[in-house]
Amino acid sequence: MTVIEWAEPEDAGEILTVQRAAYVSEAQLYGDPFIPPLVESAGQVRKAIETGVVLVAREGERIVGAVRGQTSGTTCRVGRLVVAPDAQGRGVGGTLLTALHDEIAAAVAFDLFTGHLSEGNLRLYRRHGYREIRRERMSDHLTLVHMRRELQERP
Repeated sequence: MTVIEWAEPEDAGEILTVQRAAYVSEAQLYGDPFIPPLVESAGQVRKAIETGVVLVAREGERIVGAVRGQTSGTTCRVGRLVVAPDAQGRGVGGTLLTALHDEIAAAVAFDLFTGHLSEGNLRLYRRHGYREIRRERMSDHLTLVHMRRELQERP
């Protein structure tokens, strides 16, 4: 059974391990072993936990996924949605994304980006109400797809 909860600072190392395992396929897809999620330090992950919202998915004692949210006004910037490779395809990523939406209930919009070749990510985000708002060419091999999920007016 997967349980979603807030990350604690002592989870930083395990989150980083899951993050690195999850992003290896992205690095291979884009031919870049130095993408930011692979070179981030445990200290940087700890700081994210201490200054924003970081949720983890646990199965027993093991962290199998994580997602970050950083709010600015009424917008939440979603980042580093990761799922351990052996736990992918079981709905963990979608569950984390939904939990983040619920946790940051005051947000009117959620923004994120992913690479243009990351079809699985793009499908997941579209299923959760995200729409492409722009593309940003970073290099010959990478174009970032910026997406937004806007909430309907609350009664």
